Amino acid sequence: MKLIYAGSVKELYQVPGKDEIDFQFTDKISVFDKPIPSLIPNKGETLCRTAVHWFEKAEDMGIKTHFLQHIAPNRIRVKKVDIIRDYDKISTQSIRYLVPCEFITRYYVAGSFFDRVKKGGIASSEIGGMDIKTIKYGDKLPQPFFETTTKLERVDRKIDFDEAVKISGIDKNTLNQIRSIIFRLDEMINDEVAHRGLIHVDGKKEFGMDENRNLMIIDVFGTADEDRFWDAANYAHNEYLELSKEVVRQYYRGIGYKDALYEAREKGKPEPDIPPLPDDMISRVTDVYISIYEKITGKKF
Repeated sequence: MKLIYAGSVKELYQVPGKDEIDFQFTDKISVFDKPIPSLIPNKGETLCRTAVHWFEKAEDMGIKTHFLQHIAPNRIRVKKVDIIRDYDKISTQSIRYLVPCEFITRYYVAGSFFDRVKKGGIASSEIGGMDIKTIKYGDKLPQPFFETTTKLERVDRKIDFDEAVKISGIDKNTLNQIRSIIFRLDEMINDEVAHRGLIHVDGKKEFGMDENRNLMIIDVFGTADEDRFWDAANYAHNEYLELSKEVVRQYYRGIGYKDALYEAREKGKPEPDIPPLPDDMISRVTDVYISIYEKITGKKF
């Protein structure tokens, strides 16, 4: 099969004679939109098998997805959608295309969201009236916080709902439908992982339109790459044991790389090369991906 796209994590192959593609999940990893020059053993397979788990759950709920078949341990077959990078070429009549946004839902104050809250980037009214002055890392939000970013730009950019509608060839009713589907899926995810000692902190999802302009959830969701999970027992003692790619983000924050990268972006300077992960971190991250797969699915790797 012909390789049609090699991303920072997945490789896409055209299925001959069909409007279908194969996703091959590699052991590559990226953070802050930067591919890391390190491989994480078993990462691709754990992501693939976790994705299949959630796709099957979504189908059981009657939620349309692009998933067709689990081909190999690290490979799935899906319906093909067109990637249209020129927003002006997307309209309310477009079919079989990727909605060029990522949709993020947050249930706890964590990661960069905490930084945004503390810097005044989030209003109290947006998070259920929580007191910005007393809010703490790890606090549970009184209501889900739903937001959008771009998907196809070189660096993801936060956008408001009006811009999301404008660039995506959808209307506000469709945006509300997307939000409703996400809340349904997350309610299922939150409940399932709670029974396995996890807290679902936040996550992102992507959508596409099929040949009849029906929404379908695409790419993958509920994995250690797309979502953040905490260990529930640790959380009960005000500890935040990360069981997701967040452990890698924290490493690069800790060595000062994230600050240097974002400063370069803000000033329009060349971005610093991201250093490889040390061997001990590679082993730790491998363990995280295997652990989260086993906890989510209840299956041994």
